[in-house]
Amino acid sequence: MTERPRIALIGDRSSKVPAHPRLEALIPHLDAQVDWVPSESISGSETLAGYSGLWVIPGSPYASKDGVLLAVRLARETGIPYLGTCGGFQHALIEYARNVLGLAHADDVQYDPDAETPLITALCCSLAGERSSLHLGDGSRLASVYAHAEQTVETFHCKYGLNPDYVDLIEQSSLVISGWDAEKAPRAIELADHPFFIGTLFQPELSSTPDSVHPLIEAFVAAATRHGETTAPNPPTTLEAAATWKSSS
Repeated sequence: MTERPRIALIGDRSSKVPAHPRLEALIPHLDAQVDWVPSESISGSETLAGYSGLWVIPGSPYASKDGVLLAVRLARETGIPYLGTCGGFQHALIEYARNVLGLAHADDVQYDPDAETPLITALCCSLAGERSSLHLGDGSRLASVYAHAEQTVETFHCKYGLNPDYVDLIEQSSLVISGWDAEKAPRAIELADHPFFIGTLFQPELSSTPDSVHPLIEAFVAAATRHGETTAPNPPTTLEAAATWKSSS
């Protein structure tokens, strides 16, 4: 019998965030042990030891941006399956820009309106409560979730996204833009060389019900299950102990 994976929902629980009550309803129907992990509680990788999947959920700006970015980096550099929806999409971009692309001051204007490198900015048109078309990258992992369809329709609830000024830089990196809207604005990203690392501006939890879980969520849980079956029982307890991590100096 396959053991259920442990999944961390990373964010700051609030009934005011539309996704959170929906997640509460979904959790009992996921084939996983799911824990809510407040962003302020993340002080090091030991906080997330034992989890086979990290899901950064909507609700930004978070109480601890640093805690969320630490979780994203841990997933990216150690191969833990990662799903980031809305705020999790935005912070995956920030973490990658800071630690891979060398944009040390990349930020979200929700935290700092005068950010030196405003990577995440207000969308031209708010997508709060909107359903919109999503074009899928041919051969991408995201497209495989939809049986390799060319496009679909998804539910959004967001007002911020990737600053158009930085799209070219992202496209030249190893971070793949795997979903975009009709105007070619990025709406999903992934790492092709990672077991499962997907960030979406849309929120699959909003179009899920206990009887019909979104296929992206199902794919993430399946990836977490595989990860739990193959990882060592005693994960690193500090950032420095994670052998695959690069020096942050």
